[in-house]
Amino acid sequence: MTDFPELITDAQAFYAQLNASNTKAWWQENRSLYDDNLKPNALKLLETLTEPLATLSDAPIKTKLFRPHRDVRFSKDKTPYNTHLHMMWQVDAGAPQNPVFFFGIGLDYVTAGAGMMGFDKPVLTNWRKMLELDTDRMTGIINGIERKGFSLREPALKRVPPPYQQDHAAGRLLRMKGATASRDLGVNADLPDGLMQCFRDLWPFNALLISIAQA
Repeated sequence: MTDFPELITDAQAFYAQLNASNTKAWWQENRSLYDDNLKPNALKLLETLTEPLATLSDAPIKTKLFRPHRDVRFSKDKTPYNTHLHMMWQVDAGAPQNPVFFFGIGLDYVTAGAGMMGFDKPVLTNWRKMLELDTDRMTGIINGIERKGFSLREPALKRVPPPYQQDHAAGRLLRMKGATASRDLGVNADLPDGLMQCFRDLWPFNALLISIAQA
């Protein structure tokens, strides 16, 4: 049985209303729905999974609940508020760059995943080097999580970067400049147990990224 039976439905109902009137006036009138319900439950979920994730990864975990306000400084879309609830747990493994686990509730999705959104330059170099030197191990780990229903984010590059051959066995992965994997959990997702199982399935992927960042 879930410990958070209404977090997903409450969030989607709230953001549907916000989406219909994404204004400061609406937010001020209805912000108690966020401050007194959604935010406390989201923080509770972050806290609930922190210790299990620390045990899983054998490393401290840093949590983050993303702010409701959008940064509109460089965007043509000037609507002031995000219409989703996003949170993440970062594995503090002491690497130059560390991966995260993430969970998001949007208007039409409930998604969980893991990885690094964008590689720092040294990590990108290591990623490509390891794909060349240990292709089978890396593709094996990634194929394993894909068999469990996770999808990798589309590669940033259209072509395999030089000096690698265009028909390289890991060509798809060489075209990436970051690596995340996620899957949709559905509105009936079991929180927190089902979410934690999802993160367990993803741990080999994040462990791979840590080893690459530390190489």
